[in-house]
Amino acid sequence: MQQSDKKELQSEVGEMMKKMFFSQPVINRYMEKAGLKELENMKVLLEDEKNVRTVSRRARFLKSASFPTMKSFDDYDFRGIKFPKNFTKDEMLSLDFITKKHTIVFYGGCGSGKTHATIALGVNACNADYKVKFFTLTSLVMYLKTAKNNGTLDRAYKTLMAQNLICIDEWGYLPLDLESGQLLFSVISNAYERLSLIITTNLTFNEWGPLFTDDQLAAAIIDRIVHYGHLINTGNKDWRLEHALMKD
Repeated sequence: MQQSDKKELQSEVGEMMKKMFFSQPVINRYMEKAGLKELENMKVLLEDEKNVRTVSRRARFLKSASFPTMKSFDDYDFRGIKFPKNFTKDEMLSLDFITKKHTIVFYGGCGSGKTHATIALGVNACNADYKVKFFTLTSLVMYLKTAKNNGTLDRAYKTLMAQNLICIDEWGYLPLDLESGQLLFSVISNAYERLSLIITTNLTFNEWGPLFTDDQLAAAIIDRIVHYGHLINTGNKDWRLEHALMKD
């Protein structure tokens, strides 16, 4: 190997050591003493350590996300799913919407695949090193109310805002009182342009007013969701019912 090749390897190993949080003095001393074979061995060692850390980190992200179950798109049927013209299936699967801090709203009937798609996207996001939290709307409100009662609401908001993606399932199944709506508005408002949301709902936007018992509050929430949002219609076909065991 030529001297220029060794310098290139030194540079590569040095950058890998920095990413593993080796101090610069330690890196410098190693580079002064390491020969070609040592550099090659160190590169292999650092690559192995990187892989171990990646697996561990992603497993931690998956656990922290609190998905009710694991889902993937391997068995997902996209037939009948209607994507908007400016947001394709491939764009969704690329997770670029998380980088752009955009929102996805899955709208459709019961059993139409909204939750499945949300969890599958969340799992993919964790495996792409994004931080994710999954809630039903009810569990998110309970989380916020409990934090408020315990005097830890600011900490709860800080935890939520540290995520790259928050998934809120079953939006619209149960009405919210005014306090719950206000707590939820704070999450949506703080998330605006800071992180991504995925929301599943069986309600059209003009049906959200009664959900929040306040039309102005609903309008403010819709405004922030729609601005950078993509509405995906999952239709009304009930896949659970179609594949149910309890059939004649």
